[in-house]
Amino acid sequence: MFLRRAAMPAACCLFAVLGTATLARDDTGGLLPDPALASSEETIEQHAPPSPIVVVVERGDTLMALLTDVGLAPTEVHALAAAIADHLPARALRPGQEIVVAPDPLDPTRARTVEILPDTTRRILATRTEAGTYRATLQETEQVRHLVRAEGEISSSLYEAMAAAEVPPALIMGLIRAFSHAVDFQRDLQPGDRFAVMFERFRDPEGALIQHGQGLYAELRLRDRVLRIWRHAPAGESSDWFDERGESVRRALLRTPLDAARVSSGFGMRRHPILGYSRMHRGVDFAAPTGTPVYAAGDGTVAFAGWRGDYGRTVILRHGGGFSTLYAHLSAIPGSIRPGTRVRQGQVIGRVGSTGLSTGPHLHYEVHRNSVAVNPASIRTLAGRNLQGRELAAFRAERARIDRQFAALAGVAELAAAE
Repeated sequence: MFLRRAAMPAACCLFAVLGTATLARDDTGGLLPDPALASSEETIEQHAPPSPIVVVVERGDTLMALLTDVGLAPTEVHALAAAIADHLPARALRPGQEIVVAPDPLDPTRARTVEILPDTTRRILATRTEAGTYRATLQETEQVRHLVRAEGEISSSLYEAMAAAEVPPALIMGLIRAFSHAVDFQRDLQPGDRFAVMFERFRDPEGALIQHGQGLYAELRLRDRVLRIWRHAPAGESSDWFDERGESVRRALLRTPLDAARVSSGFGMRRHPILGYSRMHRGVDFAAPTGTPVYAAGDGTVAFAGWRGDYGRTVILRHGGGFSTLYAHLSAIPGSIRPGTRVRQGQVIGRVGSTGLSTGPHLHYEVHRNSVAVNPASIRTLAGRNLQGRELAAFRAERARIDRQFAALAGVAELAAAE
């Protein structure tokens, strides 16, 4: 636990008193203590409030333990915890959060106020009442929604280009996954291709950044085509990315189940690098650093998770439509990934490694249809959900609204949302 005490304001007051006092001198010319000054210093010392104590939450800390550690009496700790519990559950503290305790000037075992900042938009303030109890209130920071337009030219990678344009990292990774259904980032991107993104940014009334919101629109202008996607939430469902036809970009299976990887070996006959003879390579190898997250290529059920001969640590998922996927040479498999477990597309099911018959860290990825291995590149034809009827009409209206907002941001980096 880290405790940090704020500087005491009494020093400034003491300096002011010293600057205006008239001091007597003894026979040698030295300064004699001034009774009035001594009295003033005693008054300052008696009435200066104790410095606030700032506590930084660490892993495993509890509110009651932290309040006890700063010197509050057990009865005070219990009363404070009970008052705060209405706004912050006992186990809701997170590492890095701050708790500010202002001790009572007359009794440091009691608190005058306790302030907790659960996140960037909320402030919990517990105040001691005249009756000796505590009352906690929740204050929320007003958030002003802004729309941000970022665009640029791709010279090396889409990630680097978007990062240079100050697109939030989490949004970048989400867009890479969204476009990966239609774009091979190793072959399709060329220097000079361009991107544009519109996303949300939330600020307080004074303009300070609170947090980034979700992406609303994105486009990739490649040399041979333009890809556009819009954010839309069908009635009663969470939001997703859709193309101009109202088709979800979330395909049945991902072609690339990890981020920013390089294809090191394709599907088909090849000379095995260890065995030294040619045999069918039934999947695609993606070179990536050890520990890189590996995602479930689609919704499904874990059929196998463990060691599988030359494959090393392996996960096999069973999907609908007779499809299954295999992920081999993993360095680690989460404990939650067990046979029979349901997984969602994009969920982390393992980490890149070099276990089994492997020359270096990479993911070996296979797609099987009716127990026959197929080239993962062919799964681009497995479409996701298509909006129809009223849902399609609602999407078109939402797309038109987003297009107007995007056009209004032309030449402007950021604007407060008007609609």
